[in-house]
Amino acid sequence: MILERAMNDFLTNQYLVAARPGADAFFVDAGGPVEPLVAKVEEHGLHPTHVLLTHHHGDHVIALDALLERFGDLAVLIHPDERADVPQATGVLRPDDELEIGGVRVRALHTPGHTRGMLSLVVDETDVFTGDTLFKNSVGGVRAPGSTSYADLKASIMDVLLALPDDTVVRPGHTEPSTIGEERESNAFIRVWRGLDPEGSEPCTALGDPATLVLFGDDYDGGHKAWVRWEDGRDDIVPGSKVKRA
Repeated sequence: MILERAMNDFLTNQYLVAARPGADAFFVDAGGPVEPLVAKVEEHGLHPTHVLLTHHHGDHVIALDALLERFGDLAVLIHPDERADVPQATGVLRPDDELEIGGVRVRALHTPGHTRGMLSLVVDETDVFTGDTLFKNSVGGVRAPGSTSYADLKASIMDVLLALPDDTVVRPGHTEPSTIGEERESNAFIRVWRGLDPEGSEPCTALGDPATLVLFGDDYDGGHKAWVRWEDGRDDIVPGSKVKRA
């Protein structure tokens, strides 16, 4: 399988996938930069036919127009709940839909939390493109536009993604790859969810309100992401920069 990656200034990944040289190909997300992937298309003699979007956020779709200008009639597919957010979308990709593109099999998983219509894409049962749900050593936030809840994000990771085989390669929406097995054992959020490590109980202020700091974990950009519990008992995941520790 041919799998190429480009990363933009937001540390957002865009991927190019094909079964073999000369085959039909597809992009996962469209954050750009476009030029390195265009070069790979030409190098391998590929024929792009689809853009499969994990979700609608701007850093994942900003290069859509450039892709369409370069390659013409690409099918741009996204979860039905987010189609209205991407005017260039030509159709929808529903949970459990399966596609075959140039000999590559793609299976869509619904993994809401970061957004309502977040999709993870299982490719040939060996790789999973997780969008902004699961990162290497971190997880997605639930404070961005269109997000749903902490409970959704946790269920998407624990019940959906971690049901995949441990050797499945995780291709996240930002920065470096991992595997399901590595995240199961090493990801600080998942370790607490699995009961391997204890929850924290440090008082803090998050987004200006009093809370308990359950976990101050890593984020994909070298910063931190915080799991906090509000005074009414609700759990939340917020940027570490928005947490003031006691």
